[in-house]
Amino acid sequence: MAALAIDRMLDAGARPKDEQAKEILGLNVQRFALAPAPDPALFSRENFGVGYGTDTHQKVQFAKGTTTLAFKFDGGVIISVDSRSTMGPYIASQTVKKVIEINPFLLGTMAGGAADCAFWERNLGTQCRMFELRNKRRVSVAAASKMLANTMYQYRGRGLSMGTMVCGWDESGPQLYYVDDDGTRLKGDAFCVGSGSTYAYGVIDSHLRADLTVEEAIDLGRRAIAGAAHRDAYSGGWNNLYHMKETGWEFIGAVDTNDLYYEHVHPSHIPAPPPKPTPSNVPR
Repeated sequence: MAALAIDRMLDAGARPKDEQAKEILGLNVQRFALAPAPDPALFSRENFGVGYGTDTHQKVQFAKGTTTLAFKFDGGVIISVDSRSTMGPYIASQTVKKVIEINPFLLGTMAGGAADCAFWERNLGTQCRMFELRNKRRVSVAAASKMLANTMYQYRGRGLSMGTMVCGWDESGPQLYYVDDDGTRLKGDAFCVGSGSTYAYGVIDSHLRADLTVEEAIDLGRRAIAGAAHRDAYSGGWNNLYHMKETGWEFIGAVDTNDLYYEHVHPSHIPAPPPKPTPSNVPR
């Protein structure tokens, strides 16, 4: 998309009056290019809608798909995601890292546009760090999710595609919030986001209990992703699973969803294929 002249770009912070003022003040303000139209928000809504069933008239359609989930139990929060990146029927990657490590006590998930989620959740990490420096204490999960929701509300209707979960542990214990590109912010005990979320919800709703052991919770997280990857063509690759504890998040490991299929969805006398090596771009 063509960018407007610099004096018509939307700034993410305070904006000096002109280039000379920027040089005098030494400011390096971050900017984002808008559509070259009189009303960029209206243009984006009419030509770059991202909702299901709302983009059939568009020449450019946002093809996306994923499965991400998180749920609370007595032992903390389990975050389980797949790693497949798709553009319609084309599988672009099988090793996308869909969990953003915001800080040692906060995690965010990616669903929708990978670039939007990655950029704004890293931006959230900057906001959280600035909060810690100003207030000399760790930011709460509620405050972090509100920061992201406020940012999304400022850009609503401008073509962003995000369905994220913000998970963490603070003074109130384990916390889980859902935030999307409309600025919606919901607190809950379990969320599944993405094209495979309906299949994952079926597994989660059937087996989730507050008194699960850590091993049972990890197994439930993997089982839900296995079911979604089996039924949803846009989900698959590797299952990356994290456990949020009082001491911070812990990466449990990455498992091929094909192996999970033989373990959880279709166990039989047929031996499962040998496990594949862990991809190099996921943490060990």
